[in-house]
Amino acid sequence: MKDLVAFSISALALAESVIATTQAGSTVTTPLGSFELTKGAACACSKLSRAYSGIISPKSANYTAQAVNAYWDVRADLSPACIFLPSTADEISKALEIFQSCDAQFAVRGGGHMNYPGSNNIDGGVLMALEKFVKVKVNAESVEVGPGLTWYDVYEALEPYGRAAIGGRLKTIGVPGLSLIGGFHYFNNKYGYAMDNVLSYDVVLGNGTQVMANKTSHPDLFWALKGGANNYGIVTKFTLKTYDIPKVSTTIQVFNESGIPEFLTAVCNIVKLDDEDPIAAGMVATVQYNATTKVASASLLGVQEGISKPPSQFANFSDIPATTRINNVTTMKQWASSLDTPKQMFRVMFSHKTMKPDQDVLISIYKAWKDAVDEIADVEGLYPTFVTNVAPASAARVALTNGVGNVWGLEAEPYILWQFSTGWALAQDDLRIEAWSRQLIERLNAINVEKGLASDFIYMGDAGEWQDPFAGFPGENVARMRKIKSSYDPLGVFSRLNWGGFKLSV
Repeated sequence: MKDLVAFSISALALAESVIATTQAGSTVTTPLGSFELTKGAACACSKLSRAYSGIISPKSANYTAQAVNAYWDVRADLSPACIFLPSTADEISKALEIFQSCDAQFAVRGGGHMNYPGSNNIDGGVLMALEKFVKVKVNAESVEVGPGLTWYDVYEALEPYGRAAIGGRLKTIGVPGLSLIGGFHYFNNKYGYAMDNVLSYDVVLGNGTQVMANKTSHPDLFWALKGGANNYGIVTKFTLKTYDIPKVSTTIQVFNESGIPEFLTAVCNIVKLDDEDPIAAGMVATVQYNATTKVASASLLGVQEGISKPPSQFANFSDIPATTRINNVTTMKQWASSLDTPKQMFRVMFSHKTMKPDQDVLISIYKAWKDAVDEIADVEGLYPTFVTNVAPASAARVALTNGVGNVWGLEAEPYILWQFSTGWALAQDDLRIEAWSRQLIERLNAINVEKGLASDFIYMGDAGEWQDPFAGFPGENVARMRKIKSSYDPLGVFSRLNWGGFKLSV
């Protein structure tokens, strides 16, 4: 055993010495390829390795686990010069000081689910992974959570107390990404989006300063973080509002191709619901198409608060003949445990637009998408999905009446977010898939613009990297966001050095 420990310590020291001695301008080979080590990265990795143990280099045994296996989308697999796993806010603060002094580019990873390449990983820079921030503290009506947690972890912690938080709908989605970009959940219609349910943020700013942002402390930053993404700092703790929801009613329904028009009609009908005292209910509604067999099907994953078997809010879907229909009463933890989105299965491209609900137009969009998929049927590993997310008026009304608001600035009107989620296997098809997806969605959206049905709103969680979500926010909100950014990040650390993801232009 002593020999094994000695070997492990020796291997770790060797990995750290590799980081510290590799010269700027050298070509570094990793399991994923190679990069030229910049002066900034060499400086930062060297300083980190002297200040902290456990810095991961391309020669470390666990490099691939951190640079590849932690990510959902294969396109996010990049080659950082070194990887730092801080365990305290002070360590993050120190690292940011190092990045500035070295002029080193860096990326930050929470859950690793964002599929915008470069948003949470980096080639040739420093990757800061937050996986050690996994503390949970359950309070009477709130929960304090770290950015290294997934939403399943949160639901699991809350289950013994009969409480629920407004977070991700799928098991592997991380807390920080979803919370900072807005956050769709099953219960948006009653409680608003994930961002609307954050009570406070503990934040490390670009200069290393640590602040708490809430209604009374740094309220301008508090507002900007509600949908402002990774433009302002690194959040080391989220305090979230929780609700008394010990049980939920769920439905899984699958429809064959003949039922898809009725399915999309039901999507339009459910987003129009606007009761004064709504029952919290929402869904994941998708259409899958196999371009080889030419078979299409639709699926509904619906969740409603409380006990109702079947869930009453999905009656329009339950009226459609289904090939599968399973209703159940369970908990958020049990429900989320079965909804995994396996990592590293595909390269994935998103493209999305927003529209007012119109069943005939939504059905025509689906049909045009299905026909267009046949044009790329030769792409290896093709896995196309047509996704609809609903944004009811009542969801927007939460931010309009809570005294804080959010950066989206949505009016209390019903909207449908329609998305092409396209998976494929080979890097050689990357540009082809992006061009296909982008051209198709722009063409179909142009028709909606002519019909007066289109909204400029773009949700970061459904968008492709080629899209600009900030262009769809109210102009006055964007101006306010820029002013706040210049105040809290005057040196541009989270734009110049941390440039990945949806960045607010200056």
